Amino acid sequence: MTKKSGLGHYLLVDGYDLSGDIGSLSNIGGGPAALEVTGIDKSAPERIGGLRDGRIEFDAWFNDAAAHAHPVLSALPTTDRQLMYLCGQGIGSAAANVIAKQVNYDPTRAADGAFTIGVSAQGNGYALEWGEQITPGVRTDTSATNGASFDNGAATSFGAQIYLQVESVTGTSVTVKIQDSADNSSWSDLTGGAFTAATGRGVQRIATANNATVRRYLRVATSGTFSSAIFAVALVRNEVAGVVF
Repeated sequence: MTKKSGLGHYLLVDGYDLSGDIGSLSNIGGGPAALEVTGIDKSAPERIGGLRDGRIEFDAWFNDAAAHAHPVLSALPTTDRQLMYLCGQGIGSAAANVIAKQVNYDPTRAADGAFTIGVSAQGNGYALEWGEQITPGVRTDTSATNGASFDNGAATSFGAQIYLQVESVTGTSVTVKIQDSADNSSWSDLTGGAFTAATGRGVQRIATANNATVRRYLRVATSGTFSSAIFAVALVRNEVAGVVF
């Protein structure tokens, strides 16, 4: 991998691609709380990891067209929202994911006439998780498809979490699932890696067992009765044992 700029990035919220309305992201953060456990015999703080957290905070341009920033974000639902931040669009590119509560919708009108909205989404029950895009950003399938593969370089043995954002489905439904392979030739369904069939816009998060083997190569396969399905998938491999939420 090489150094990259922040150009050509994307933000999906609950199956809505709001990328064209986002002016900037001020915080994509998370990690464990630092619990201070300093003994009186120490001359510097001792800390251990506490609860993991996550957040995505951003400024959006006011756009009141259907499926754009104002109608999507001003709703301020009390239910969870799923956010997926894509660092470009390409298989293997980084993606940050969080299940969160949207805690505000704060418009600001600047002296120069700019009208922007500050939004903060705070993790709820799950931490921010960085993973890789297993679709090339947002993918469109017009029939059942076995997607291109992603080479992780090696298998892992601690399971994975997988995020799905569906923008639209034309037809009855689409089922999205992850398949893995040791040799990029012989493929099997990843146990615990199939999403519930989607009939329209929506989001899902699933997790395999936290001791599951995830083989070196991964791809996204679709099936169902549909003529168009627009969606994105990101997968987070656990690199250590015992990851639970």
